[in-house]
Amino acid sequence: MDLRIELIILPVTDVDRAKAFYADQCGFVVDHDQRVSDTLRFVQLTPPGSACSIAIGEGLTDATPGSVKGLQVVVDDAEATHAFLTGNGVDAPPVEQLAWGRFTYFSDPDGNAWAVQELPQRG
Repeated sequence: MDLRIELIILPVTDVDRAKAFYADQCGFVVDHDQRVSDTLRFVQLTPPGSACSIAIGEGLTDATPGSVKGLQVVVDDAEATHAFLTGNGVDAPPVEQLAWGRFTYFSDPDGNAWAVQELPQRG
């Protein structure tokens, strides 16, 4: 039996602002933006190369906007990703070297927090 994580719901205050942040500044692909009813809007975005997407919208969750912490993406080159993010106006600290990889971090406009990891070279 396979159990695959394919969608993570992120609580946001302003769907259009969050959509623009993830698509225009972080390079996520907009897969869907569907208004289902007056109280339900579903926007799905996928990081390039990922099998897991995020969903933002209206009527998707009761969670407090900005309350999701510890999301992580893995990249081939942390420096290049950092340059891409900061070049698009995303606030990300310089890449740091840790025993378990090279990292930078960012948060969306509501404070949902992400880590960006480049895996260490394996012998």
